[in-house]
Amino acid sequence: MLQTRPRVALFVTCLVDLYRPNVGFSAIRLLEDAGCLVEVPETQTCCGQPAYNSGDRATARDLARPVIDAFLPYDYTVVPSGSCGGMIGHHYAGLFEDDPEYRGKAEALAAKTHELVSFLVDVLGVEKVAARYDGTVTYHDSCSGLRELGVKQQPRRLLGTVQGLTLKELPDAEICCGFGGTFCVKYPDISTRMVSDKAANIAATGADTLLAGDLGCLLNMAGRLKREGSAVKVRHVAEVLAGRTGEAPAIGDAT
Repeated sequence: MLQTRPRVALFVTCLVDLYRPNVGFSAIRLLEDAGCLVEVPETQTCCGQPAYNSGDRATARDLARPVIDAFLPYDYTVVPSGSCGGMIGHHYAGLFEDDPEYRGKAEALAAKTHELVSFLVDVLGVEKVAARYDGTVTYHDSCSGLRELGVKQQPRRLLGTVQGLTLKELPDAEICCGFGGTFCVKYPDISTRMVSDKAANIAATGADTLLAGDLGCLLNMAGRLKREGSAVKVRHVAEVLAGRTGEAPAIGDAT
């Protein structure tokens, strides 16, 4: 564990803000329990990823600048999402090839931006959490978290310390769920086939709960599971690790 309390800025993400605030509160609990001073900059907006993925680099730059200005003063920026974390950490600098000032700022911010669970494990050295979850879970590896940020064993390591929890590995856990940001809008038939395959693999585990670290993936899979009449509960991994599953219904549940 770090010997001093780092000042951490939480980048909440649009989806967490609009659809699942409990993920943000769970992230804050985990970070504070690990000894961080956590702040949520009020000026934050979208990271610009949808515009970037659609080829609208001008809008992506306009969105990136205030994010950079708001988050750069902190010791670390932590994101409960591999995709938004990947955007800030891997793509911001490339938006400012003709702007040396902001390119330098973007590179500095990228160097201290981390996905939530990898930050807890790899930077803070957290080895266990004080949570309980009575159930069998399976875990989906989101594309950006896995391939851009190297998030794989970190969530599994902490889930292994949750009392009452049993982890069943998901077949083809590393294969995309079909969400892919704007991919699901551009190619709905392909996306539907991919998430249907994912739902079948989830059912094959016999798990009663599906976890992941990206809310976009979770919303996509929860929607498919619900349409198929599945009773599998869907949650962000932070909610389980923070012991906040009683604070909100499972994703996709009305009650």
